[in-house]
Amino acid sequence: MSVRSPAVAGHFYPASDRACRSEIEACLAAADRVPTRPDVDSDAAALRSAVAAGTQCLFGGIVPHAGWMCSGAVAGEVLRELCRPDVETVVVFGAAHRLAGRKAAVFAEGGWSTPLGEIAIDEELASAVLSASQDVEPDSRAHQPEHSIEVQVPFVQYLTPSARLLPILVPHTVPASVVGRTVAEQARRMGRRTVFVGSTDLTHYGPRYDYTPKGVGPAGLAWAKDVNDRAIIDLIRRMEADQIAPEARRHQNACGAGAVAATVAACRSTGALRGVLLRHTTSGEVLRDRYGDMDDAVGYAGVVFAGPPESMGEH
Repeated sequence: MSVRSPAVAGHFYPASDRACRSEIEACLAAADRVPTRPDVDSDAAALRSAVAAGTQCLFGGIVPHAGWMCSGAVAGEVLRELCRPDVETVVVFGAAHRLAGRKAAVFAEGGWSTPLGEIAIDEELASAVLSASQDVEPDSRAHQPEHSIEVQVPFVQYLTPSARLLPILVPHTVPASVVGRTVAEQARRMGRRTVFVGSTDLTHYGPRYDYTPKGVGPAGLAWAKDVNDRAIIDLIRRMEADQIAPEARRHQNACGAGAVAATVAACRSTGALRGVLLRHTTSGEVLRDRYGDMDDAVGYAGVVFAGPPESMGEH
């Protein structure tokens, strides 16, 4: 049996069980503590009320994948909403920082090890997806050095310990929407209670990233967040899956455009009608109290996809 060992434990997040759990709890507490914008908070509060009342369901979401110090609160907030006790499988579409092939790479069997123990792969769903799609191939090696999915997994284990995992790396070069719909169709056919998660960071702005179209300093960083990030966030909220990769290519505002497009397509196929922004920040804002103002920053957004419960069917 193939078991993937952690690649970034002790670097992006803690390497021990106790420290990992403590940091997850701190991330979730920070998500409750830190306000965002009034319109975002209002939309998120209204959605949570609708979910509690049973008039809306959540099908998936978008999370960032930096070190937990930077983006753990954003990712944790989304995953806490999605990883309910009845979820059987969490599909994570990951940004492929080192993979640029023509097919998505699925980790199809075995398990993933983290400081919280081992989570099993949903091998039945993986097999069904591989049989149904020529755009996906089994490739465990592609996952070994990649952090975009790994940093989400301890949250999943903490929040829904009985769930299985299906990790799929989605390069921007593949037909991501087709991949997402195929995964959703197979999960629905099998009667899986599944949520779909897409892992991406947003604009990497500043001299460190060799991207300064609006100059170096506060004005450029404000443009990166309020204009460049928002352009792709708005596409995500409108669930325009086929527009996401072209937008990212034009404006360098998502490193995981394929993962996002696959997630949007999967959620729309399963019944989601809209995306709701829970939080939008940057590494510069998160780290300002610790390091002061910086000329470089990366954008982070947390989004969930919602729709009426009757659209879930057997999902």
